[in-house]
Amino acid sequence: MKLGCHISISQGFPQAVESAHKLGCEAFQFFTKNPRGFRGKPADPEAAARGRALMAQYGLVAIAHAPYITNLSTPDPELQALSIASLKLDLENAEAYGAIGCVCHMGKHMGEGEASGLARMVETLNRLLEAYTGPCQLLLENTAGQGSELGTRLEELMEVRSRVEQPERIAFCFDTCHAFAAGIYRPEEWEDFVAHARAIGYWDLLKAVHLNDSKFEHGSRKDRHANLGKGFIGEAGIARLLRSGAFEGLPVVLETPVSDEAEYGPEIAYARSLLA
Repeated sequence: MKLGCHISISQGFPQAVESAHKLGCEAFQFFTKNPRGFRGKPADPEAAARGRALMAQYGLVAIAHAPYITNLSTPDPELQALSIASLKLDLENAEAYGAIGCVCHMGKHMGEGEASGLARMVETLNRLLEAYTGPCQLLLENTAGQGSELGTRLEELMEVRSRVEQPERIAFCFDTCHAFAAGIYRPEEWEDFVAHARAIGYWDLLKAVHLNDSKFEHGSRKDRHANLGKGFIGEAGIARLLRSGAFEGLPVVLETPVSDEAEYGPEIAYARSLLA
């Protein structure tokens, strides 16, 4: 696996790559624009090229992340159009920066019900993948199940992918906190959970992992990340996930609470120590 963390690109993409390297990352994640808005601008070609060269020099893998405000299942036509345009730019920028994919949360049905929400998500994804024709994959992320969130179950993610017109352009990102909060696994049952995920074809489509502990208990349906070993998954649970071999070959990035990115350095080192 390639361990790393989330890095800001506010000082430019090349600087983000340098920061990731200094923190001991083998992989890193970044927002292509403000995570709480739709507006953004295309990647600067020169800066993107310099960043890609540094990534190659340091052997780094990058993952992009779409803004939190994106809702693939919105029943509002205006918000749907904004989400599609925003995600198209996210994918274009992710491609320019050399990211292996762009992570997007599953949608919220906003009271319309699960079936309607999933159908609208499929429609939105079809329109998005018709508009964006590049090679960057969209990585759908499982959710904790807050409010009307869809995508708590792996089967739901697989269903959405199977229903879109170009399924080969969609893969997955697995969040350890979200899955725990959604109640779909316990650390002591991890191997059985992974075996099930492999059996339904999900694990073969897994391209990235978010490694987070959970501030709330199993099945809470609350999306609140905790630092590794400090939450309800706990040190033994995180160690079990890391030592299982399930994440072999994958970028595994931390999105744990920090007041400064420099704090990620010791936490990445701590994660590595759990592998020993």
